[in-house]
Amino acid sequence: MPVPLYQAKAEFFRTLGHPVRIRVLELLQDGPRPVRELLAEIEVEPSNLSQQLAVLRRTQLVTATREGNTVVYALSTPDVAELLRAARRILTELITDQGALLTELRAPGGRPR
Repeated sequence: MPVPLYQAKAEFFRTLGHPVRIRVLELLQDGPRPVRELLAEIEVEPSNLSQQLAVLRRTQLVTATREGNTVVYALSTPDVAELLRAARRILTELITDQGALLTELRAPGGRPR
């Protein structure tokens, strides 16, 4: 029996639900990076990064290629970068709306709407 689309989407977003995975994807937006560069940028234990990269590989959000002794990771599709940009736009809008509400709440004599 096939998995319902809503369940597949939930699994997809669960995959994105880890800060290290998001940071890896953000870094890979600028192009392929070797593991050593990812480690230097993210500053987590190598075993932790390895686990998170394995999840991203398993879900096919990233690809890995070996260049000599170096493993280089890349986004599997430009759509991943677009998804991250969309998330940034949504968060910016939410924060802007919250900021406007906070300003209204702090205004002297402000009244609830």
